[in-house]
Amino acid sequence: MRDKRPVDELSIEELERILAIRKREARQTQMARMKRDGRVVVDARPVPAPPPTPTSAASLAVQPAPVLPSLEAAADPPSPSTRHTPEPRFDDEDAPSEPPRPRDKRKERRLIDRILLAVEVVAVLAIGLIAVNLIGAINTLQQESEAVQRLADEQARAIIPTFAPTPTIRWENIVLPSGHIVEDNGNIVEFNLNEIPSHLRPVVQSQLLQPVLDRPEPTEETALRIVIPKLDIDAVIVAGVDPEALRLGVGQLMNGVTPNTDNGNLVLAAHNDIFGQIFRYLDQLEPGDRFTVYTQIQPHEYVVASTEVVEPNDVWVMEDQPGRTMATLISCYPYQVNSQRIVVFADRIS
Repeated sequence: MRDKRPVDELSIEELERILAIRKREARQTQMARMKRDGRVVVDARPVPAPPPTPTSAASLAVQPAPVLPSLEAAADPPSPSTRHTPEPRFDDEDAPSEPPRPRDKRKERRLIDRILLAVEVVAVLAIGLIAVNLIGAINTLQQESEAVQRLADEQARAIIPTFAPTPTIRWENIVLPSGHIVEDNGNIVEFNLNEIPSHLRPVVQSQLLQPVLDRPEPTEETALRIVIPKLDIDAVIVAGVDPEALRLGVGQLMNGVTPNTDNGNLVLAAHNDIFGQIFRYLDQLEPGDRFTVYTQIQPHEYVVASTEVVEPNDVWVMEDQPGRTMATLISCYPYQVNSQRIVVFADRIS
């Protein structure tokens, strides 16, 4: 049914809609004229017909008088707030654009966090790779340095002349201990090199210039002290029969024998006219006289069996005698002449 109301009774929305319809009809008329003139290419596709409209501009213009509304419409006219007129829309018009969606900041933040995490992982891997390469370079440099040092050492050894090693001997194997020479009224004391064979004197002399700095640590069985009541002797025992040991006390031959050793010869030596003259009267001991050698745990008593005067090279007196547990005391003889040795043999009785 056509709307026959006059223009002054229409709302603004309805007027705008009528205006839009007339603009559309004017555009369609212009397009038809342009098609007839050949100014527009006709599309073969069918154009959908516009939806039917309840009213048209021509009917509104022709009808001069309005039709009275019905009683229901007069009794309850629609209010402008509740009346809704659809906004006109045509096929050749663009569809209304949708409002832009708000950005999701949480997604953007998560994306940024993932990118930063990936960058950190790549940085850590790069640092690890650099560290591995650095360690490898350091090892290579160290190996090269060691190789250069070895080469330098080899070249130095090739340049430095090689000397024959200095032989060492135990002079107690060729001469009895305590041999010495006294000069200038006892102010000068020297080892008696004349008792050493001539071909061995240079070696012995070089060893005399190297004093013994280290001696074996004492144990519970090490001989520490000798007491000879008849000669009023109470002296310490020092390991070794070198000149320095005899200067400190009674020297003990380092042949592996202790006072507790069975079937062995405990050899003790001391000077008779220098460094305390400990064995000054050793020649006065007779068979049956006794003396004691002390260790950390117990004393060992010996009884004199025999005495003998021998030559300086009679080293046999220091050897073990089969089946005999004994001690041998040695000193120079005669007094202040020292051309021979006085030797006392004793057997252990306890």
